[in-house]
Amino acid sequence: MEAYVKSTIQNGIGTIEFFHPQSNSMPSSQLKNLVEEINDLSKNDEVKVIILKSGGEKAFCAGASFDELISIKDFETGKTFFSGFANVINAMRKSSKLIIARIHGKAVGGGVGIACAADYTFATENASVKLSELAVGIGPFVIGPVVEKKIGTSSFAQLAINATEFYSAEWAREKNMYQDVYETPEEMDAEINLLAEKLAKSNPEAMSQLKEIFWKGTEHWDDLLSERAGISGNLVLSDFTVNAINRFKNK
Repeated sequence: MEAYVKSTIQNGIGTIEFFHPQSNSMPSSQLKNLVEEINDLSKNDEVKVIILKSGGEKAFCAGASFDELISIKDFETGKTFFSGFANVINAMRKSSKLIIARIHGKAVGGGVGIACAADYTFATENASVKLSELAVGIGPFVIGPVVEKKIGTSSFAQLAINATEFYSAEWAREKNMYQDVYETPEEMDAEINLLAEKLAKSNPEAMSQLKEIFWKGTEHWDDLLSERAGISGNLVLSDFTVNAINRFKNK
């Protein structure tokens, strides 16, 4: 199946779904399309609440595309690539609509960033999390601010430093990354639909004002995340990182 990003609107609920055959990894084109869909639904008065999900039955999102990472040969290309994740987080942050994330499987790197950038996050017991960036010579610089905001500095440091280990969905729930964890996708979807239907009937202005309060203090993130993208864009050029990514790709 080919990669896609698509959205639907039903009864005031906008649903965005993305898919990539390589464990829902994120090349630049996918990140750009995701930003466009978030912005389009955010501007649509028919939409009262947004659900963000991925396709397939395995990983929710494997983070950056290793194929694209290994092809980066200069700083500007690297910064532009990592700015794709910054743009997704900022689009979610600045959306006037509350965003519910559906995490059905493992979330790695940028996938963790998406889970944390949502306003309310549901997951299954299979939705373990890992920040693998340090293991490939980079670091979770772009997604760091949103992960730290969601789960606190200590838990963010734990994920960032122990970069080869998955942490369970229950760990993520205890750290407030996930609000609810369910045994099966079916149970999770029933609860997501219940909450989305309630929010679709709630006062849009009140929800928008609430969202502003939730994200107060992040007004400088356009600049901050761009600076962080520059750090990653520089590190990805190092021999250490190139060799580390090649080892991961060849496993």
